[in-house]
Amino acid sequence: MKHPLAIDVKALKRTAPSKDLLFIKHPVNKRSDASWVLFQILEHGRSASEVMPIAYGRYEKPQERAWLQEMVYGCLRNLPELQVWLRQLLNKPLKKQQKIIEHLLMLGMYQLAYSRTAEHAAVSETVDACKQMKEIALSGLVNAVLRRFQRENIEQQVHQQAHINLGLPKWLYKALVTHYGESHDIAQLAKQMHTRAPLWLRVNTQNNTLAKLEAKLQGADYSVERVSNNTLKISNAGEILSIPGFAEGHFAIQDLAAQQAARILDTQQGDIVLDCCAAPGGKSASILEHQPRLGHLYMLDADEKRMQRVHENFERLGHSLRFNERLSFVVQNAAYLSENSDLPKFDRILLDAPCSATGVIRKHPDIMWLRKPSDINVLVDLQKQILASAWQTLKSGGTLVYATCSILPQENIQQIEDFLATHNDATLEPITTHKNETLSNWQILPGQDDMDGFFYAKLRKA
Repeated sequence: MKHPLAIDVKALKRTAPSKDLLFIKHPVNKRSDASWVLFQILEHGRSASEVMPIAYGRYEKPQERAWLQEMVYGCLRNLPELQVWLRQLLNKPLKKQQKIIEHLLMLGMYQLAYSRTAEHAAVSETVDACKQMKEIALSGLVNAVLRRFQRENIEQQVHQQAHINLGLPKWLYKALVTHYGESHDIAQLAKQMHTRAPLWLRVNTQNNTLAKLEAKLQGADYSVERVSNNTLKISNAGEILSIPGFAEGHFAIQDLAAQQAARILDTQQGDIVLDCCAAPGGKSASILEHQPRLGHLYMLDADEKRMQRVHENFERLGHSLRFNERLSFVVQNAAYLSENSDLPKFDRILLDAPCSATGVIRKHPDIMWLRKPSDINVLVDLQKQILASAWQTLKSGGTLVYATCSILPQENIQQIEDFLATHNDATLEPITTHKNETLSNWQILPGQDDMDGFFYAKLRKA
């Protein structure tokens, strides 16, 4: 059986965590480590991408890393309910360093209510994890709480608040009702936001063909579905590094929604192109594969470490060598793009703007609990600044594609409407979807054709 993780364990062991991250101090124990990850995310506001690799690096077997991800992401997807149960079963909250045991308790309840873990193992091994975490005095509490959870069938309780039943933060639930309540089934939308995504492969047409990759994967017992002339969908992917052809750069991992960016941008031969906010480089590579005869591709990102990921991905795909003299990697804040006199004017710009990422919660459930309502206005202001700055670098007659992985209208259609109202040299161009539908703008919702949530608008400069 394959397991859905892509972890280079050796690389993880070579890479030290950020200075502000805590090392795991207790002995290796899957439940203790999962609780530590939850504690870091929910109490310290660190992302799963920061702390999960630290826990993964303690395990060699894919099955163990898969278990860790299943437990952590499962708890995050059901957090409102787990918190209700916890408040009901604890006489008073735990404090200071003991607070981590609350996360261990939620993990224990998740195992009992949602996982296939045997009940006796869920209880006894969770109690043992508490002891491993040097909280022996609280092991009796952990045992008592989990036994009472079983005895009173607490998982059968019905919750009156809709956001709890749907596993959403209250603010996000209200936002979905406000924006989609009249046109969509909110329960179904929430379900799609929690449904595990398939793995999408974008075939690197510069060194492979879809037919060859499809045959190779089928020969290795992968369940493969051909979706387009350069896209395959795998439902039993396992670890990405183990997929035949990954190391050779025969494909890139990219959701079908994100793959639409290069098609919509529709770069032509000789074009000078900018991928604004480019890291980790998936869309940049897709642009090259869509039009290998473009004039020059500039990739810009504000974070030097994230830009390093672009370099790594381009090396693996062979694009660094293949397009060498037609590539430029620029580390700069996109909000001040127009102030960079070293950059040319562009024929086409892809602006995949920083956003709430509410469209990719199914892959990153920690987003629900790291994002706050106040963040949205800050992001909207930043998007507005970047969009205006990028527009100044676009040639007359040029095309700018604005994209986000958000499903909130403030970041999407409302952002575009505000831009059009203040820029009389901008017009909205129609977009053709992957199903040949013509739309003025394209809001993809999570789960639509198995895609992530995404938004596209295409602007033409007069």
